[in-house]
Amino acid sequence: MKRFVVAVLSLLLLAGCQSDRGAAPEGTQETTRPGAMRFVTIGTGGVTGVYYPVGGAISRLINERRNEFNLRTTVESTGGSVFNINALMSGDLELGVVQSDLQHQAYHGQGEWAGRPQTKLRSMFALHPEAVTILSAADSNIESVADLVGKIVNIGAPGTGQRVNALDLFDAAGIDPNADLRAEGIRPAESASMLQDGRIDAFFYTVGHPNGSVKEAVAGTRRVRFVPVDADLVEILVNRQPFYAPATIPIEPYPGVVNTEPVPTFGVKATICTSSDVPEDVVYTLTRVVFENLESLRNLHPALEVLTPQNMLEGLSAPLHAGAERYFREKGML
Repeated sequence: MKRFVVAVLSLLLLAGCQSDRGAAPEGTQETTRPGAMRFVTIGTGGVTGVYYPVGGAISRLINERRNEFNLRTTVESTGGSVFNINALMSGDLELGVVQSDLQHQAYHGQGEWAGRPQTKLRSMFALHPEAVTILSAADSNIESVADLVGKIVNIGAPGTGQRVNALDLFDAAGIDPNADLRAEGIRPAESASMLQDGRIDAFFYTVGHPNGSVKEAVAGTRRVRFVPVDADLVEILVNRQPFYAPATIPIEPYPGVVNTEPVPTFGVKATICTSSDVPEDVVYTLTRVVFENLESLRNLHPALEVLTPQNMLEGLSAPLHAGAERYFREKGML
């Protein structure tokens, strides 16, 4: 019996020594152990748009319960949809806000990703509708898309959704942006001041309304107008691409704008995307927390007031991530 007790104690002592030697110092291998805190970065857009506060709201919802989920999120201001998709595919982001048209193009290998389908791209849920907004200086006499010819127009920086939308519109209207006008590639946050300073005649911005940058442009001393997109052009765009739809820009949030009634245009939807490489339980948790706190999300920004569980499943042209699909099936939404 003594030999047995000594043998057991020896084994326990040996195991303890091995455990001590194998224990990782704090902050080294902690994230690889079960129950360790995991980190998710959400790529958004410019800080004056809707993407950034939406990402912040989702982040806060998760971080308030980070100890429950062992999950912590951060928000990153980025160049927009194209940047976010590329960062998702490279693993630099776990979540990203992406326009529905670019989600479609990336997954199917079109547009910016021609011949390179991003097959790991996954959708989670949709957010607010986004109108393709063209704002012009009243003294530039731009009252239609055709009037953009010969003008200085900011179509958006490379990597932004509005640049893609602007090029689609020009193609439908038979306008060559390289020959028929002077196209600038500047971030939307800079457009309002440039319009007021007279450095550009008009700018594109695909965004939910009301929007801070648009308010800034309208509030300046140089009077501005929303440029309507004619119904025939909208029809061409909708027939060409399933992710486009007719849209309307409200004028009530923008006192002083030249327009006197809502402005017709076309638009897309903002969506939350991820990669198939992101673990199922992480995406499930994120989806669940968002849908369980929809009221908080709706109150964040007027553009989000229209959110319902039903319309948050619209505009998803990449396959659902397994984690999001699991939640929606549990709730009978699929």
